[in-house]
Amino acid sequence: MSNASKGITYADAGVDIDAGNALVERIKPAAKRTNRPGVMAGLGGFGALFDLKGAGFTDPVLVSATDGVGTKLRIAIDTGNVDTIGIDLVAMCVNDLVCQGAEPLFFLDYFATGRLETDKAARIIEGIAKGCELSGCALIGGETAEMPGMYDDGDFDLAGFSVGAMERGEDLPKGVKEGDVLLGLASDGVHSNGYSLVRKLVEVSGLGWDADCPWDGSITLGEALLAPTRLYVRQALEAVRAGGVHALAHITGGGLTENLPRVLPDGLGALVDLDAWDLPPVFKWLAATGGMDQTELLKTFNSGQGMVLVVDAAQAAAVTERLTNAGETVTQLGRIQAGEGVSYLGSLL
Repeated sequence: MSNASKGITYADAGVDIDAGNALVERIKPAAKRTNRPGVMAGLGGFGALFDLKGAGFTDPVLVSATDGVGTKLRIAIDTGNVDTIGIDLVAMCVNDLVCQGAEPLFFLDYFATGRLETDKAARIIEGIAKGCELSGCALIGGETAEMPGMYDDGDFDLAGFSVGAMERGEDLPKGVKEGDVLLGLASDGVHSNGYSLVRKLVEVSGLGWDADCPWDGSITLGEALLAPTRLYVRQALEAVRAGGVHALAHITGGGLTENLPRVLPDGLGALVDLDAWDLPPVFKWLAATGGMDQTELLKTFNSGQGMVLVVDAAQAAAVTERLTNAGETVTQLGRIQAGEGVSYLGSLL
């Protein structure tokens, strides 16, 4: 029988089901490493099952979060360095969940590409699994979509969805008051926001992704800008459970200027001392390259502070010690005061 008599197949249309099945088998060990109490059934079924009582909850409230990685993906695609972009995806979701006082329980990913390259896809999803493992969150399911005609060769997109839980009545923010102290946890770089501007500034600089990093000659510029978003989950939850934490703000798009007010009640604002920390070199380079002013910097990037805790002043020292012992670089940034929005003292630039 001739090949022509078999008719057109799905593979002829650009979709390789066998490659998809091979990917699922390859990522199963990585997903298994993320197992935690409560997981009943994960990869392979039409849905994933999770037992809240098995996870230790008595009267839980569920909290959900979804996000992507934005145009940071473009750098990962162009450089071929895709091993940590999945950590970014997880962090953007679970760092938000913990701000509500929730413990992340499970995570689902959506990976879409024009042509499924099993090795590249596995590296991406293994990065997602690593982010889940570091945050105590189970990778319980997901979707891999091969979509020829929708994406150029080599291009892909990622989205993530996470569910967490807390006992009823333990939600945050709660009890924020005038005089509370702001404790900042250092970021690991640009994280996953503002990359359309980052890419524009790199274009202005005339440098390529493979050029020596201007602020760290030991790595390339692409490698430096792909530093993954820091995961604050375990450390932040430990601090919350120890007491004294009234609110947490994940410093993402909008920077300190836009994200701190999200956790403050009406009539209260934040006073931030910009002289309390040194602006990390990556932000100095971005600001200098684009001639950015301080206002633009503070409302676009995290500027070196990836998470801010609002803490009772009497317990600030104890919370600082606990977070420092957990590996965080903690800075007392300022305090809560009467008013609205964020006011700044000093200068970063």
